[in-house]
Amino acid sequence: MDDKTRTELEAAAFRTLVSHLRERTDVQNIDLMNLAGFCRNCLSKWYRAAAEEKGLDMDYDQAREIVYGMPYGEWKAKHQSEATAEQKAAFEAQAAKAGH
Repeated sequence: MDDKTRTELEAAAFRTLVSHLRERTDVQNIDLMNLAGFCRNCLSKWYRAAAEEKGLDMDYDQAREIVYGMPYGEWKAKHQSEATAEQKAAFEAQAAKAGH
């Protein structure tokens, strides 16, 4: 497979992942972190880092809007619930295990 095709496939997979995460507003970021070790915010940070590597000026809020499909504050108000004690405990355990 040539590099151009690989990049196109990776981009398509990324767009599908972002679309899926936008549709699954029932899945909280803390659940993603606890199960997969990353969340929408991580994806936003990776996107911003990739933009900066290409010399593009992008801040975290701009990257978040690309991933969330709307400003983060709006998404948070519409879809984010308060983390439960169990979710917080699982997050702390996962962070400790990962050495964070």
